[in-house]
Parts: sequence; structure tokens; C-alpha cells
Amino acid sequence: MLQQTQVATVIDYYNKWMKRWPTLEDLSKATLEEVNEMWAGLGYYSRGRRLLEGAKKVMEELGGQMPQNAESLLKQLPGVGRYTAGAIASIAYNKVTGLVDGNVIRVLCRLRIIGGDSASQPVQDSLWQHAERLVDPDDPGDFNQAMMELGAVVCTPKNPDCNNCPLKNYCKAYSQVQKQKQENGKKLVTNGKSGDDNTVLDIECADGCQLCFTESDSYDESLGVMNYPRKGRKKEAREERTAVCILCKRCSDNSTKYFIAQRPKKGLLAGMWEFPSLQLESEDANAELGEIIRKYGVSLSSSKNRIQVGEVVHIFSHIHQTYVVQAVIIDDSDVEHEVVEDATEPTTRWVTKEKFMEAAVSTAMKKVFKAFEGVMDQKSKVNKKLKPKDDPKDLRKQRAIDSFFKPKSKTEMKQIYMN
Repeated sequence: MLQQTQVATVIDYYNKWMKRWPTLEDLSKATLEEVNEMWAGLGYYSRGRRLLEGAKKVMEELGGQMPQNAESLLKQLPGVGRYTAGAIASIAYNKVTGLVDGNVIRVLCRLRIIGGDSASQPVQDSLWQHAERLVDPDDPGDFNQAMMELGAVVCTPKNPDCNNCPLKNYCKAYSQVQKQKQENGKKLVTNGKSGDDNTVLDIECADGCQLCFTESDSYDESLGVMNYPRKGRKKEAREERTAVCILCKRCSDNSTKYFIAQRPKKGLLAGMWEFPSLQLESEDANAELGEIIRKYGVSLSSSKNRIQVGEVVHIFSHIHQTYVVQAVIIDDSDVEHEVVEDATEPTTRWVTKEKFMEAAVSTAMKKVFKAFEGVMDQKSKVNKKLKPKDDPKDLRKQRAIDSFFKPKSKTEMKQIYMN
């Protein structure tokens, strides 16, 4: 849960998860639908699916026994990578094995002034070699947790606390900064003249070394130790536009239901529920509306109550997604045909708002629904303003029709004769 997600966000999810599935055996009996519902809103949904797959494999194929060393964990459990295998083996089973996560990468790159792209294979191989050599054979779990904690609270990405770092006397990046300060001090004394080479990199390496700064990179003196680790250019997220149709049905029992469909079992947001959607090949979302609805076996007698909701943007880790949202408001009688599926595992359903919010629905779809509700609320306010209202003051001034036929008093009759 903590991978790519902040601790504050994870806490509630973790507590709910452990309350429902306190053991591997309990989790192995869950369905993907139940796991997705529990994980909804946390993002990176493949993590929940992999946890379920791993639990099922342990219980069904490994006799309920978890592999206890990094190699077996890596080979036998789906979704377990090198870092997770090292963490489980060292922390849970006290096996002597290192681990490398984002915090450890930062600590090691600064300790050894590794200036190559931290995501490149040569740098990754070097970091894992360092981690395996450094790990304490007596307390590997504590050591690995200490390395991660050091990177999280002391050797931080910005404004690291180098003066209080227990490794500063071993840190080449820190030594590099101190040397540069000495060089700058000498320049002040000699009016900027110095016979020494001003090169800051003092690591011995062979030609073509992939662990050092490349020719296109340069050491920024103002950054100091924050020159490390070096990250390559981040791949830009691809742009996608998707037409979304919110099919809203006013039922005969005065309830309101929404049509949702389940995504394929593999791929992005696998097994999650969403409003009918279709990736746009052109800019005309209106032309796609009928196709979206027909795609799920629903045909309508009318789409007169079509509402343009607008665009909703959601950024996934590798996709910049723009949802072009429309809504169609219908009654029970407007549904001419609907495919009836096997009730044991339906991939479409009509749900109330409450059931929609409880279902395995992504954050993106909840944003779409929120935008829809905002538009509907605005329309409701406009309609209330346009509706004519009777002014109580005007009503007081108007005479009831029967008042014209009431007998007049003697005073009123006297005034009539006098006039």
C-alpha cells in the first residue's frame, strides 16, 4: 500500500483491510471484486490484485507457507519484485539480504557520489551490490529499515540534514562539498587565482563509466549533495481523450439509478466499474454517444434529455486523461432493449448513487460523477429562479371574488348614497 502512496493516505485503508482480512487464509477467500472495492481510491489498483493472487498461491499451491528467502519470494509470488522480496526476507525472516528503494538509492548515491542515471541498469546493479555488501549480518531487518529511515528523515531529497547525519564522515558527496568550500576560500585569499584544478569529481573510474556524470551533465555547486541521485528525463504522459456517458434512469419507484460497466480483467484499472466510455478517435464526442450505449447492449427510444457535463481531467502515472462527459436522463419506459447477462457474474448493472460510491470505482470516475452532480445542481437552481412565485404582498391587495357579493354595512351604504 505504501508504494507510491503517502503514509497518511494509507492508514485508514490498512486498518480496514486488516480488519476484514487479518490472515493470508482470509484474504485468499476474497474475490477480486471485494478487493477492488476495498482498494478503491488508493490508486495503482494492480497492487491489490497482486496481493490477492499471492495469497491464493500461498494457500492453494504452497501449503499455506510463505517463502522465506529473497530468491524464492521473487520467483514464486506474483507481484513481488526485488525490493519487496528483500524487505520481507530481511525484516520478517531475518535473512541476510539487502534492499534498494527510493530512500536507499538517495543515501547510496550520495555516499558513493554516483552521478549516473539512477534508473539505468548499470547504476541499479551497482546500488544492489552496495546494499548486499553493507547489510548487517546480525540484524539485516533493522539495518535495512534504518537505511530507509535515514533517507526519509535525514538524507532527504531537499535540504538534507548533513551536519547531523551519522554517515557524514563516510559520505563522498559531503566530502565533495567541504572540498569545494575550501577551494572557494583559497580563491578569496589569492584574489581568485589558484593553481589547483577546479574539478570536483575525484572518484577514480575508467573511460565510459556509467556511474559518473555524463558529459552533458554538470555539477551544480549550489546544490551540493543534492546533485545526487541523478534522474533521467521523465517520460511524458501520453494524452488521451475518452467520451463518457452517464446514463441516469428515473425509476417508477421514484429512485434514480445509474448504468455502470465493468472493465476487462486485464490492463489499466482491471475489473473496476465505470460509466460507459469509449476512447475518442476524433473531437466529436456527440457522434460517439450512441455507439457507447449500444456497446453495452442498451438501446433507447429517446435521448431528448441529453446534458453536456463538460471535460474532466485525471492524470494517471503514464496517461494524461481527459474525459468528455455527457449525461442522458431517461425513464424506465425509454429503455427499449437491454442485454440480460448471467446473473452470477454480470459485467453491467444499474446502481443507486449509494451503491456507486461503495463499488470498486476509480477516483477518476468519482470525479466524473461529481462534475455531473455539479451541473445538475446548477440546473436545479436556475429552474427554481425561473419558476414564477406569488408575492404575498400582492395577494393581500387582491380581493376575493365572494367579497363583491357580501352585504354592505350601513356606513358603506350611507357613503354610496352621499356620492
